[in-house]
Amino acid sequence: MESYALLIAATLNAGTVLAMASLGLLINEKAGIVNLGAEGMMLCAAIAGFAAVVHTGSDTLGFAAGMGAGALMAAVFGGLVIWLNTNQYATGLALSLFGAGFSAFAGISYVQEKMPDRTNFSIPYLGDIPLVGQALFRQHPLVYLTVIFAGALIWFLYRTRSGLILRSVGESPESAHALGYPVRWIRLSAVVVGGALCGLAGAYISIIYTPLWVEGMVSGKGWIALALTTFATWRPARVLLGAYLFGGVTMLQFHLQGIGVEVPSQFLSMLPYLATIVVLALISRNPRWIRINMPAAIGKPFYPGS
Repeated sequence: MESYALLIAATLNAGTVLAMASLGLLINEKAGIVNLGAEGMMLCAAIAGFAAVVHTGSDTLGFAAGMGAGALMAAVFGGLVIWLNTNQYATGLALSLFGAGFSAFAGISYVQEKMPDRTNFSIPYLGDIPLVGQALFRQHPLVYLTVIFAGALIWFLYRTRSGLILRSVGESPESAHALGYPVRWIRLSAVVVGGALCGLAGAYISIIYTPLWVEGMVSGKGWIALALTTFATWRPARVLLGAYLFGGVTMLQFHLQGIGVEVPSQFLSMLPYLATIVVLALISRNPRWIRINMPAAIGKPFYPGS
């Protein structure tokens, strides 16, 4: 039973990375912008956060550095695609490639660096409950804050005027512009916030999830986060559930190895990506369902003068 408690705890930990990044990308796409640069932003944020903690010893400053790196890269991306009307998909891919190369270069001197001693988090009393406490109540605070943020995002998008305006920009930017809303600035704000959340996810990887720096350590999680937004049909609650599902698939490989199941490690390593392909293939069989839920102007440039 203890091994299953550890599996649940690891699933929540792994799912948090995907959830944070996916919720950030969802905010982008609700405003009509597709950012394929999540992988690159997360890598740059991972090295920025790790370096900040190594030099200051403060996790808070590390998370702030990661969010800043993600927001800065997203702002550059937003300026290119929103004001210069560059192709969103090509620009996002370029951002991802740049992030992979720059993080590898900037992180050369940090490969052998060690983090300060980690604090073991536990909710008083609840963390001491046999099995349940180990599975649910000994997580880093960001695990719980991510769940709270998902609930707050649902409220923001569907219960507030600002959320309605954001969604209207993603559905019909021309109509929003005609009503006097600054479509470009709203889109840029959404892109920067989404980038900051991707940055937080990247910093979480290098500071908490695997407290070290290794080149390419995000290992495709940015791409899985992108797939998750489609898998969840652009709904925050489904993003959260999907993130934990994929987190569980990721951790399953280690659980199976731990209990002695003889499966080639290469096959187990490809399980998260295989699950991504299978889910997207199943969803694509019902394009009408996707069209109903997908923001109508997603990926489309906006020209205020037209």
